[in-house]
Amino acid sequence: MHPPILQKLKKRMAQTEHINILKFIEGKAISVTDQVAVEEPLEIQLAYSTSTGRMQKPVAVTMRTPGHDRELAAGFLFTEGIIRHHNTIEDIRHIPGDENRIVVAIKENILPNLQKAERNFYTTSSCGVCGKASIDAIETGWEHSPAPDSIVIQADLLYSLRESAYQSQPVFEATGGLHASTIFNLDGSYFLLREDVGRHNALDKLIGFALLSDRLPLGHCILLLSGRASFELLQKAAMAGIKIVAALGAPSSLAVELAKDAGITLVGFLKPDRFNIYSGEHRIKTDSFGKHGKT
Repeated sequence: MHPPILQKLKKRMAQTEHINILKFIEGKAISVTDQVAVEEPLEIQLAYSTSTGRMQKPVAVTMRTPGHDRELAAGFLFTEGIIRHHNTIEDIRHIPGDENRIVVAIKENILPNLQKAERNFYTTSSCGVCGKASIDAIETGWEHSPAPDSIVIQADLLYSLRESAYQSQPVFEATGGLHASTIFNLDGSYFLLREDVGRHNALDKLIGFALLSDRLPLGHCILLLSGRASFELLQKAAMAGIKIVAALGAPSSLAVELAKDAGITLVGFLKPDRFNIYSGEHRIKTDSFGKHGKT
């Protein structure tokens, strides 16, 4: 990375930054100040025991919005299958003087599954799968089996989730530049939201919070994605035991396939008056659709 950029990174850890721009309106250029979302690299390091003593090594660099880094590191390691339980972790802390490097210390005599970390150690803010060393490495797998459950929600409840999430996105409101993942209780009440320039980071932060607070699996929750539903996001949801995923955008073909395999109810194109159900329709009670009159 270019040295001047490194110097800026050391000085700047806010979630937004004000910059001077030229704004064109009706053919006229106006000098204004704009607020943009901050994007910074985070190097996640793992400290663990080996037969020859303690070892510390980087396992990934991800481009993220600063904030909730402990959750991001924990969530990333969990959804990658490198760690399985919160009690595996001894400590998580930034390297002193460097907010762009964080170390996850694994307890003595516990060996993380480093075979799951087959990456080229770099993920962009737009792709959490990029950098995988093989196609097989993409399929992380999930611990929570798609066992039968009795979860059913009213279709009308889904419509209320959009507005509730928007009201809890301060950085998006200021910049328009972030993705969000939001967890709701099954009654539609707000539980937690995380924002990030990377859609996979936002979800890793949510799952990391649940992991560190011993709240996994999240089978009692609804996950709302602010954009499209990709394979990687459905895979992370499956790892966390989430049963219902709703996306404001479109799902991909692999996301639909994974949702069916994992027993996840997948909703896409969630609008104020309509949505599509791609899998697990048995969990959506549709007899209340008459209120809206659209499908």
